[in-house]
Amino acid sequence: MSAADRVGSERLGTASAAAAVGDRARRIAVNVALYTLAFATALALSALLVVVATDASPGTVFSAMYEGSLKTGAARGLTLDEATPVLIVGLGAVIASRAGIINIGPEGQLLIGATTATAVALHAEGPAWLVIGLTLVAGAAGGALWAGIAALLRFTRGVDVVISTLLLNFIAAEVVSYAVGRPWLLQETTSNLQKLPQSDRIPEELQLPRLGSFPGFNVSSAVFIAAALVVVVAFMMARSRWGFRLKMLGYNPTAARKAGVSVALMGGGALLLSGAFAGLSGGVMLTGTVFRLQPGFSQGIGFNGLLAALIARRNPIAVVPVAFFFGALRAGGGFLASTGVPRFLVDIVQALLVLAALFPPLFLDLARRRRELRNARAAARRTAPVPETVGAAA
Repeated sequence: MSAADRVGSERLGTASAAAAVGDRARRIAVNVALYTLAFATALALSALLVVVATDASPGTVFSAMYEGSLKTGAARGLTLDEATPVLIVGLGAVIASRAGIINIGPEGQLLIGATTATAVALHAEGPAWLVIGLTLVAGAAGGALWAGIAALLRFTRGVDVVISTLLLNFIAAEVVSYAVGRPWLLQETTSNLQKLPQSDRIPEELQLPRLGSFPGFNVSSAVFIAAALVVVVAFMMARSRWGFRLKMLGYNPTAARKAGVSVALMGGGALLLSGAFAGLSGGVMLTGTVFRLQPGFSQGIGFNGLLAALIARRNPIAVVPVAFFFGALRAGGGFLASTGVPRFLVDIVQALLVLAALFPPLFLDLARRRRELRNARAAARRTAPVPETVGAAA
């Protein structure tokens, strides 16, 4: 290659790199603008709703949400406690979605995981560290077992995963109600004639240690479990053969099958892992924050984790800030409800903020699809043969 050719190649490479940097900066600017617009709209609608439905001022409501989630050390600790199980569920949902499987059942898988974890925590014997480990493993196993039902139905009978996992949520809720309502299963052991439908509180020595001091910043050590899982999942998806095959299966199952990837093994394994993460989240909640099993134990964490994975768009690292956002919403919403604002209003405000978080990626994806369709049509018109005229034929 001559010197002139080398100079031309270097200039072309420099121009391409500059164009790539400019394109990336433009995408970031568009994302920031869309998120700003979406959240501003959500906050404006929330303020209008507060004014119409209550006597409180919008400033008071938003100040209460900030105070309950981020203002003090205790509030930040509560936000992390709320975000930790959401993050674990979200990581599992990312694994399933990478394989092209939409797991709608983390809520039920979390409940079953919490149920099996409760059984182990209340009946297993041994050193505290060993029982805590067995409790968390039992939670993951319970969630994987519940997801395995959907995997079995999908890969043996062709039942759609979305339908089966969704319906299994309702069955799981009934399983929990049955277990905590029967003395011979997990119902609370008490001398009171009227027993509540809940389990015994797990012993203090079997609860995950808390870091910090009350009433200042304090958080469950489960946050380190979640952080470790983020690192492992991100590494395995980006650097392992399993992660490559999982991605291949999600993009094109037919091509993956021809390349030697077992759709049933890889897809079923992804669904089992997703359920295991949801079940582990139930075990973390039991040993870290809730300490007893009762109806409504999941508190919507499973659905929050699923939403976090959708917002993160199958990126395990992106699940971290999204889960923190959900944790702040849950912590701030709980504090807001304690100030006397109706619970339904708290739920609506949270839903509006979640929709605001979902809007930018959905809008960008729709714009990308429309752009690709427009480019494909333009390319088709350019390559279409020009019809011969009568004069030309003559």
